[in-house]
Amino acid sequence: MQRDKVFDELKEILKLIKPSSDFSAINNDSQLVRDVGLDSLTLLLMSLAVEEKFGFKFEGNPKFNTVGEVLDYICANTTR
Repeated sequence: MQRDKVFDELKEILKLIKPSSDFSAINNDSQLVRDVGLDSLTLLLMSLAVEEKFGFKFEGNPKFNTVGEVLDYICANTTR
């Protein structure tokens, strides 16, 4: 799956989790907590939604700091 498509789908997931937020300015370097505004609950919700959307389970307990790290993980682990 192309990284741009994965990025668009990740933004859609974030919009569902935090509907009142504007994600138009996020990019690969955006910090999930500081820039995107996620907390421990919304990070968990994002992880569950990503697993469901892309058809894989996170291995171990990966730590993501940026949007780009999430995209890298999805691209490396999705079978689509």
